[in-house]
Amino acid sequence: MNTVVTSREAILSVSRELIRNQGWKAVNIRTIAKECHICTGSIYNYFDSKSDLMASTVESVWCDIFHFPENKESFDSFLHCMEWVFDSMKKGNEKYPGFFTFHSMSFIGEEKADGQRFMAQSWKHIQNNLLTVLLHDQDVRPEAFDDDFTQEKFVEIIFSLMISALLQHNYDCTGIVGMVRRVIYG
Repeated sequence: MNTVVTSREAILSVSRELIRNQGWKAVNIRTIAKECHICTGSIYNYFDSKSDLMASTVESVWCDIFHFPENKESFDSFLHCMEWVFDSMKKGNEKYPGFFTFHSMSFIGEEKADGQRFMAQSWKHIQNNLLTVLLHDQDVRPEAFDDDFTQEKFVEIIFSLMISALLQHNYDCTGIVGMVRRVIYG
């Protein structure tokens, strides 16, 4: 049996494939090691614990689903970016069936806190990207935001609507897009 894995990313790649093909129940150290053709102890060369592996897998899936283009200016508007996010949610649900609904329930004890922490970091990354796109959108009305209703608060509200849609498996963004159009574009 091979005792060395090419990289941490190779293990995460196998973990993502297991989720895609077999669901969360297949993601455990023994199965991952078997799929990587390594000893189970070799996993610990890359991850401190089972909790670290599971949390890193969660983060890896979120990043795979919501990998923003390097050039965020490639979005011609905030609306275009929102449509991309909804499309990514739909494709992510197809690629990783059940991930959005069940992943946090698969953690216990310390693993749950780590998984939620990585999920929160991924969500913050998405929000930061949304904010960047919003700040560069030349078509936003100058008076759309003020000291009480900031771009940051707006993105938090929109993101919470996106998460709600995600959990409901509702990938139709026309309602949210219509609301955003009226609020920030006039």
